[in-house]
Amino acid sequence: MKSIKIQKNLILSALFAALISVGCFIQIPLPGGVPIVIQDMMAMLSGLLLGPVFGALSVVIFLVLGIIGLPVFTGKAGIQILVNGPTSGFLWGYLIAALVGGLFLLIFLPGGKKHSNLKQYVLVIIAVVLSTVVLFACGIAGGMIIMKMTFAKTLAAYLIPFIPGNIIKMILMVFLTKKIRPLIYGYTH
Repeated sequence: MKSIKIQKNLILSALFAALISVGCFIQIPLPGGVPIVIQDMMAMLSGLLLGPVFGALSVVIFLVLGIIGLPVFTGKAGIQILVNGPTSGFLWGYLIAALVGGLFLLIFLPGGKKHSNLKQYVLVIIAVVLSTVVLFACGIAGGMIIMKMTFAKTLAAYLIPFIPGNIIKMILMVFLTKKIRPLIYGYTH
């Protein structure tokens, strides 16, 4: 029985790795070198929906796909993108954001425990905001370290242009997590 649960979670992890990968092909280029994509939303959703372990596994699979040559890093591939590309901080941030968001929900909103609808929304909102903050902190740190930009220039290139789109993504993530997470929990437990 336990092996069937693990197999279901592994299948979902692979599916989310595919969703994260495909998310790079829907992009709006920006002058700073970091395009607007839905890939970040998919990476965060992997943790929010699958939990920290299998959500992070989804991101690891995605990163491995990019390292071995599939153009899933906003149309590029290779270890050099993870090491010194303008998006490297965000790519590593996908992993940390999936872990943090999934861990938060695992601790405060475990799948089998009942909470009021309002409390569920509040906890999901906190998890989504936390994941997003972690992701952008990693992206900004990567921009400052790798691109050798000042903090102000990094914020102008790596945060400010993304605020409107990420507000929309955060709203979507809250509703998707609230609706889909119980279904996935029922399927995998």
